[in-house]
Amino acid sequence: MFSKIFKIIYYLILAVIAVIALTLVLSVFSVGGMKTLVVLSGSMEPAIRTGSVILVKPAAEYKVGDIVTFGESGKSKTPTTHRIFEIKEVDGKKAYVTKGDANNSPDQKTVSQGEIIGKLITGAPYVGYAVAAAQKPVGFVLIVIVPAVIIIYDEAQKIKKEILLKLDYRRRIKKRGEKEGDEEKTEK
Repeated sequence: MFSKIFKIIYYLILAVIAVIALTLVLSVFSVGGMKTLVVLSGSMEPAIRTGSVILVKPAAEYKVGDIVTFGESGKSKTPTTHRIFEIKEVDGKKAYVTKGDANNSPDQKTVSQGEIIGKLITGAPYVGYAVAAAQKPVGFVLIVIVPAVIIIYDEAQKIKKEILLKLDYRRRIKKRGEKEGDEEKTEK
């Protein structure tokens, strides 16, 4: 019973580590134009919770109601994810008025098509907390390195046990062979 519970927890931890690792990789590399981001504010709640990881992808066209991520993305600048509230035409080009679902009024600044990073494809609530923590040295050690060491240790113990079983098996066969040889000598 305890062994089954331990295995379930073990595989859940493996799955969580895999998701975090995949998200970290996707946040660094843009695969097919898709980008993963961590939501740091509650301006889009309840649609997108603080601490969610979202996946965005550029689109040819954006319409009212689309949730888009826009702005600069870097270490010192964080992009914004809001819903398109209205589309205006400014100097013959589209300008998007955005608004966070939890905000009372639309954003002051309009957003051009070139500023949009992408449209929301999907999101995973709360995963962003682990991803954000894993991006820091202490979090990386706690979330990735420590579980990896535990998994490696566990696998090494399994290998050791398997080797010892095989050695014991060989020793018993050898002993049995020697016993049979002794019995043959005493019969003669």
